[in-house]
Formats: sequence, structure tokens, C-alpha cells
Amino acid sequence: MKIEAGSKLVMIGDSITDCDRATPIGEGLFQAVGKGYVANVDALLGTIYPERGIRVVNMGSSGNTVRDLKARWQSDVIDLKPDWLSVMIGDNDVWRQFDSPLQKESHVCLEEYTATLDELVANTNSLVKGIVLMSPFYIEPNPSDMMRAQMDRYVAAVREISSKYQTIFVDTQSAFNDALKTFYPATLSWDRVHPGHIGSMIIARAFLNAVGFEWI
Repeated sequence: MKIEAGSKLVMIGDSITDCDRATPIGEGLFQAVGKGYVANVDALLGTIYPERGIRVVNMGSSGNTVRDLKARWQSDVIDLKPDWLSVMIGDNDVWRQFDSPLQKESHVCLEEYTATLDELVANTNSLVKGIVLMSPFYIEPNPSDMMRAQMDRYVAAVREISSKYQTIFVDTQSAFNDALKTFYPATLSWDRVHPGHIGSMIIARAFLNAVGFEWI
């Protein structure tokens, strides 16, 4: 596995990452890392690789867009001195365009999203051993659905940034697409954005596969 012994893994994002984590720092006992995919990652690393002593820190924040990540990047990423960093952001950047179409100030267009995420990765890449960029997703099987089609454009932007900086890329949309061959969307998420326990494990599995986790 690529994450070395003694590493500190910081996972940052929006509510999908947050999942009721402890504040100000999501690390420690009693579900301090939340109840979502970060908790699954932490549990599986501790179960299969206990000898590595990998610290998992959840810095997700509900409602965040990439603008919000930029505003708190120094305190919630740089100051924590991670060895590895995982970033999953974009659902709110897209969602606000559809659930709040008249509130233009809350919309993060693709150009701004791409430029901001690119800047954050460029400024951080040399400070850590590795960055994992996880795509946003929409739990909708129809690629012609308006929000799904827009989300796919943001997924492509993350893929391009990952390729540019040679980070690890996790296509979480693809992972959900596979699951949607069997599941109806509402089975995985009541609003097609916030996953339940199965959806959270789908994300965790995609992340762990990308970092070379051996399921033994």
C-alpha cells in the first residue's frame, strides 16, 4: 500500500466527508472521524494495517464549495502538516446551480472550480508525500440528466488536474455508476448526493483501491 507507516492522512471536503465529525479537528475516539466514508477508511486501515499506525483526520465541513476550502486551506490542511492529503469537493459547487438557480452568488462555475482546485493542489503538492483527488458525484444513472451531465464536467476537471500534477485520482462517479447497475438511487441516497452506509463504503472502497490497499 502506498500510505506509509506512521503517516498522517488528512481528508478534506464537504458534508459527504464531514458526516458529524468532531470539531475543530476530526480525530480521536467515539466517532470523532464521523460516520461516513472517512470512518470506513479509518476502520479498514486499522483492521488490515494496524502495524502501520496511520492517523486519519477528518476535515470535512458541511455545505462547503471549493471557495470554502480555499478560505480554510491554511488552517485545515497546511497547518496540520499531513503526509497524505485526500480532497473531495464539488457537489455543492454543482448542486447550488440546480437547487438555488436564482442565487447566482452561490454558484461556483466550472472555470472558477477548476482554477481554484488547481491552485490548491499546486501550492500543496510539494509539501506532502501524496495527494488523492476524489471526484464529486451525483447518484443518478442517467448521464443526460441535467445535474448529472454538469457533474460529469466537474469530474473531468478533477481528472485533468490529477493528471497535470500526477496525483492519485479516484473516480467516485464511476464507482457509483457500477453500483447503480443494481441499486435504485434512493437505496443509496435519499437526495442522490448524501450516501447512506452502503454508499459510504462504495466511496471508501474506491479510495482504498486507489492507494493500493490489499483486501486480505
